[in-house]
Amino acid sequence: MSRPSRTKRDFLRLTDLDRGEVLALLERAAEWKLLGRNGPRPLQGMTLGLLFEKASTRTRVSFAVACHQLGAFEVTLTPQDTQLGRGEPIKDTARVLARYLDGLVVRTFAHAKLEEMARNADIPVVNALTDASHPCQLLADLLTVAERLGHDQLARGAVSVAWVGDGNNMANSWLEAAAVLGFELRLACPAGYDPDPELLARASGRARLTRSPREAVAGAQVVTTDVWASMGKEAEAEERRLRFQGFQLDRRLLSAADPRAIVLHCMPAHRGEEIAEDVLEGPQSAVLDEAENRLHAQKALLEFLLAGR
Repeated sequence: MSRPSRTKRDFLRLTDLDRGEVLALLERAAEWKLLGRNGPRPLQGMTLGLLFEKASTRTRVSFAVACHQLGAFEVTLTPQDTQLGRGEPIKDTARVLARYLDGLVVRTFAHAKLEEMARNADIPVVNALTDASHPCQLLADLLTVAERLGHDQLARGAVSVAWVGDGNNMANSWLEAAAVLGFELRLACPAGYDPDPELLARASGRARLTRSPREAVAGAQVVTTDVWASMGKEAEAEERRLRFQGFQLDRRLLSAADPRAIVLHCMPAHRGEEIAEDVLEGPQSAVLDEAENRLHAQKALLEFLLAGR
């Protein structure tokens, strides 16, 4: 299959984009949101593979719909559909799929597996979630912040964000976003559940780790959280419920934030654990806009990687 002459770009972490690229993608995503399903078809004639080794609702559906609305055909694969499930080397699968496809979206467990896929495929590879990072979700989150608080305010780094809960892949991606865009990020995590220390160090001066949820949330304009036991951590669920006592995002904790603060959650949400029902469904919640924005942000991303906009 002949390939465009332009240099291949992967999107494995948010830091694969520079500040200007992130802001331009958010602006383009807002344009795609206005255009809806009747916009142009910049990926007409292309075929994208969606390789999902983890369960998914929002990521899988939003990428499939994005492909169709951009004019591309999508092929959805699981380990049971491919020889990966029978032990075929990743490099073999990656090189073969690259002969058929124009781009590959991968949702898997180990980030190293994604990186190996990207090294061996001469087509753009997109991280649809690994244990270490969830950059596509962060694009949607940042789009939601820009809509609610103002694109210019986000571009200036004049936004304060509080993360409450597990230092998981989402916390890591928020750290990368703070490093790229320069906004203030405060993370409250129980001892032993910290985010990647290297990413925390890279965001030094913009990000700070605390054991106090109230300290993290105080005055914040964006308050965000995630489940206490991510996929693959289900066996630790009971222990984590005990260790995360006091880290629930409820009305009392939210009262410490800016009165106009918005609440984010990448979903699925465990009501009554990491977030209270009346916060998730309350007037400050932006979670449904956030979920919808997966579609628009990913359309902008795919256009950027595959059509070179």
